[in-house]
Amino acid sequence: MSKTESYDVVLIGGGVMSATLGTLLKSLDPSLSIIIYERLPEVAEESTNPWNNAGTGHAALCELNYMPDNPNGGLPDASKAIGINEQFQLTRQFWSHLVDTGVIADPKSFINPVPHMTFVRGAKDVDYLKRRFQALKDQPLFAGMEFTEDRSIIAEWAPLLMQGRTTSDEPFAATRIASGTDVDFGSLTRQLLNHLTNQGVSVATSHEVRGLKKNDSGWSIRVHDNVSGHSQTVRSKFVFVGAGGWALKLLQKSGIPEVSGFGTFPISGEFFRTDNPVLVAQHNAKVYSQAAVGAPPMSVPHLDTRVVDGKKSLLFGPYAGANPKFLKNGSILDLPMSIRPGNVMPYLSVAAKNLGLLKYLIGELLTTKAGKFEALKQFVPSAKGEDWYLITAGQRAQVIRRIGGRGHLQFGTEVISAADGSISGLLGASPGASTAVPIMLEVIEACFPQRFDEWRPKIQSMLPTFGKKLAQDAELVAATLASTAASLQLNQN
Repeated sequence: MSKTESYDVVLIGGGVMSATLGTLLKSLDPSLSIIIYERLPEVAEESTNPWNNAGTGHAALCELNYMPDNPNGGLPDASKAIGINEQFQLTRQFWSHLVDTGVIADPKSFINPVPHMTFVRGAKDVDYLKRRFQALKDQPLFAGMEFTEDRSIIAEWAPLLMQGRTTSDEPFAATRIASGTDVDFGSLTRQLLNHLTNQGVSVATSHEVRGLKKNDSGWSIRVHDNVSGHSQTVRSKFVFVGAGGWALKLLQKSGIPEVSGFGTFPISGEFFRTDNPVLVAQHNAKVYSQAAVGAPPMSVPHLDTRVVDGKKSLLFGPYAGANPKFLKNGSILDLPMSIRPGNVMPYLSVAAKNLGLLKYLIGELLTTKAGKFEALKQFVPSAKGEDWYLITAGQRAQVIRRIGGRGHLQFGTEVISAADGSISGLLGASPGASTAVPIMLEVIEACFPQRFDEWRPKIQSMLPTFGKKLAQDAELVAATLASTAASLQLNQN
């Protein structure tokens, strides 16, 4: 490629975020010239890889960290859970549009129906789950949620949870909603990028962005070819940094003031996995529980049905660990090299305020494989060691944000855009990919303000509930869920 090549859009990172943004932009304006750079030899190999995430399709149906308990004992606040569910419905509408227009031929290649459950033990957590159910059961987006304290019903919903469990007086409770899903974001991403390639978009793997410099018309981007060893410079009017844990490093290289004060706290993880068909056939659910005291919300234990390449497996975890890398294929220098004058105090204050988290991570690091297996047996009492093996999950880079001179650890996603809209990037993790479409629409609105009104009718044709308060209209919720379920074949076994 010529060193003077220019593009309308450069997307950094070959994961689900860049694939989603590229697909949206190309749908809104087919004339846009776009190139995507991925530093690894294959796309979708970091957090987007299905074995590096739980593929929950986060809709807040089962994840308790989106709806913390009310300290006064009343009904917990459901607003965040409802908001995340609304965002996921926009993403589902876009996927439905892609299926309806033939971009994706077989929706089962990336999304499959899997009930979402929450399972808790002990009087305190049973009381909380009951109040959580009361707060959600009449919400249109959570229609069909069931609650039970009956062990026989829990055993019917998820047999592995109860097999071999003693008949103690310890109370149990569970909620279940059948409309949950399992999502293979790796398969989805590859299909989107194949579509973009057919639309004239270039996808350059083994190409690492090493420099970003502002110029009069946008950005000069220095790109290194990891195969040939050659470097080149391209120009672009707009740059999106969807590079997962490396997004902070690249945004810092850009020099935009908006990134000052931000940091990331990397957390690694492991899962136990089984492919034993006898076990897999006995569990069809994603079952979440409460996190251990001091654990980060992304370490909530869960037993998940996964469907990858048409084959079902089970995952249990995650087991968190401390690792200074920002990516699974990153560098041990990632964390120290991210420290800047503007984020030193946020890093230090987060460390001081989160001693419980640090203690938890150290404890996780010291836990043996046998100790980790005992945690699995708390969920699956009949589990046998020969059926399960450990896999390393993806790195999670949690956002540290400076607020009032102090740092705050945030468990979510954060869009950082330059004031002139010429560059934008995404930091953070969960709910992440499940809310990719509304997040990327936020990027488009911030960075293409002069064209957003022009594009709005097209957006609304793809996403019928865009701009509407979906949760407040029960009839619209029912119609939307039925329509997307039909397109995505979620009503079929």
